Amino acid sequence: MHAAFDHLVVAAASLDEGVAWCERTLKRTPAPGGAHALFGTHNRLLRLDGAERAYLEVIAINPAARPTRAHPLKRWFDFDDPALRERLQRQGPQVIHWVARVDDIEAARRAWLALGLDPGPVLTASRDTPRGLLQWRITVRDDGARLFDGVLPTLIQWSGPHPAHTLPESGLRLQGLGLAHPQAVAVHTALAAIGLHAQAVDNGEPAITPRLFDREQARELR
Repeated sequence: MHAAFDHLVVAAASLDEGVAWCERTLKRTPAPGGAHALFGTHNRLLRLDGAERAYLEVIAINPAARPTRAHPLKRWFDFDDPALRERLQRQGPQVIHWVARVDDIEAARRAWLALGLDPGPVLTASRDTPRGLLQWRITVRDDGARLFDGVLPTLIQWSGPHPAHTLPESGLRLQGLGLAHPQAVAVHTALAAIGLHAQAVDNGEPAITPRLFDREQARELR
């Protein structure tokens, strides 16, 4: 089974706040993204250079849209969790999650179910872009919850073009991904089960710490 890093998820209370955070923290303005009707969210994207397909997603609830996902099913990435919403209002935009790309999402899901981990059903989603239709399959739990406080990734399988292919180069290179969790062994076992054997997981408070290289300076994104 093959898996790879696909993208970071930076959540914000509003998309404008997320863009401002990106400009302030990374000195880059993320490119236009799109809307996700199923979950009532919208995003902006920033390519991460150095990998064939990798990017950073700034995402927020779209106040002008209501999710088409049937009630009581929840939005993805814990966006309906009051604790997360309060944290974003109080602390501002932050990295809350990451997404791993797999070549067989059903097999990857079965591998986690065998470990007693339920990433949720596989949903089919798409959105229009000026350069064509993006299509993907993704695991989303009915309760919208991220596993292991977001340290274990959501699974995605792209159909056709990948969004990074049409994003301009950013000058930011992803050097590595630091992960930490009190249940580090369980997280590492789950990652290894889908082919991410080399991804280290430290014992500690839940944390996702991308290491970015920018103009000859190592920069940690928090």
